[in-house]
Amino acid sequence: MGRLGYQSDAQASLKVSYNNLEHYTASLYSALTEPYPAYEKIGIRNGDDYRQLNTTLLQIENEFYSTVRPKRRIQRGERPLHALRERGVEYVEVRLMDLDPFCPIGIWPQTCRFLDTFLLHCLTSDSPPDTPREIGEIGRNQQATAVRGREPGLALERNGRRAPLRDWANEALAQCQPIAAALDEAFGGAAYREAFAAAAKRVADPEDTPSARVLHAMARNHDNAFVRFALIESTLHKAMLQHLEFPREVRERFSRLAAESLLKQRELEAADEVDFETFRQRYLASDLLRV
Repeated sequence: MGRLGYQSDAQASLKVSYNNLEHYTASLYSALTEPYPAYEKIGIRNGDDYRQLNTTLLQIENEFYSTVRPKRRIQRGERPLHALRERGVEYVEVRLMDLDPFCPIGIWPQTCRFLDTFLLHCLTSDSPPDTPREIGEIGRNQQATAVRGREPGLALERNGRRAPLRDWANEALAQCQPIAAALDEAFGGAAYREAFAAAAKRVADPEDTPSARVLHAMARNHDNAFVRFALIESTLHKAMLQHLEFPREVRERFSRLAAESLLKQRELEAADEVDFETFRQRYLASDLLRV
């Protein structure tokens, strides 16, 4: 979530409310339909070359770079916002977890279990309606945590006051602990409590966080060169994964799915009846966003 990450400075002015589906979709509708001056200056086309799809703040729904997005599978040609308004939330997309450079597949099962625990805490906890002030605080807190999260004594904004990050994190963790215990009781074992304990350890000792471990590995083995660290770790992960064997039935299934997908692509392209400009105007028409 830092400024070097997947960000858009233009979206800093976007205040999306999560109070309910109506507020959320209304926020996105404005961003998808109202012209944005900086993009109007760029224009849509330069001769036959397209510079952008349109001149609104969000050109399509997937450009909204939020940490969490309510989602609904769409029908062919349907806009995601229309699908949400018409049929409601089907699933919640949790985004922007950095890949763990020490994990061959990018995320450990333990991390997934803690995310499950935390999301259940969010689902079951009361939450007062958000406000423009709180939305602004959240954005600034994300930046401060991404850039300075291991800084001793770092304080965040909380309802107009300063709140030490560690104290706030421990408060949230304490509310997650009963959920981790309940999950272990339901599924057996202690995997969720272990995931909770690992998260609590990182809050207590910032040197245990992934960012600190990356810095230590760079200093210890790579002469403080991040590119060298990333290349060597990636090469090791690639070698390990390439030695794994898929069961025959899995290989055959994926081969079949790939062939079916390519065939479907050819059929769709052959059935095209309009040029791109006509399709662009039809797809981006504001009427397609309404219910």
